[in-house]
Amino acid sequence: MEEFAVFGNPVVHSKSPLIHKLFAEQTGIKYDYGKVLVPLNKFEEKLDDFFSRGGKGANITLPFKELAYHKVDELTEQAQICGSVNTIKRLDDQRLLGDNTDGIGLILDLERLRFIEKGRHILVIGAGGAARGVIAPILNYGCRITITNRTFSKADELAKQFSAIGHINSLMLESIDSAEYDLVINATSSGVVGEVPTISPTIFKQNVFCYDMFYRLNETPFLTLAKNYGVLKYADGIGMLVGQAAFAFKLWHGKLPDISSVLQRLKENTDIN
Repeated sequence: MEEFAVFGNPVVHSKSPLIHKLFAEQTGIKYDYGKVLVPLNKFEEKLDDFFSRGGKGANITLPFKELAYHKVDELTEQAQICGSVNTIKRLDDQRLLGDNTDGIGLILDLERLRFIEKGRHILVIGAGGAARGVIAPILNYGCRITITNRTFSKADELAKQFSAIGHINSLMLESIDSAEYDLVINATSSGVVGEVPTISPTIFKQNVFCYDMFYRLNETPFLTLAKNYGVLKYADGIGMLVGQAAFAFKLWHGKLPDISSVLQRLKENTDIN
């Protein structure tokens, strides 16, 4: 049976194997999908080992998306634009193709939630591989982005890199408290490790949408913070995860599975073994 896996650190929390199990049931395409916990200095070694043993494809999560971009032999147009890779496919000639499905996964989920419209001003917190994967799709949607990061130089670098695509600017964390945003997206890994991103509470208002690109069994610290400051509409990234997984599945198997039914089963907390 063909083998696929998600590579990350941490990875114990990942619902990707469960999602791909549901995709397999839905489509009748049989394959194995596992989790690989990668030591921070062993990404290339672990990836090489997986594909040398016959692995057919991989998903890449924290903190290896930018490393994956430099590791693959060929890039899709989307991955080239993003500068990060979350999906790898081993081609028939053994070369590795890198893609990024994070952006389409996010946009589809924001549309489902009715959090996004053309012309909206979006604050993106974070400037790592997760942010890289979604900036271009948001700009192409017709939205304006302000990006901020604990290390301002990284945010400024991304703003300059994507400035040709749309309206994007960078601000230091301490400078964002006076601006108005329609949607705030947490693209930092703070929630995974149980931390709250350092952010001014003045951005949290009742009419502001808040979205955490990551998810936990319980509410992420970012969403708890937003709720405590009066935000009424907020969501974690489980819908984005299912969406990006569906397009990774399409790259590997040539068929797009139904996203909504799988997301519904996850939200119902169905006991799936």
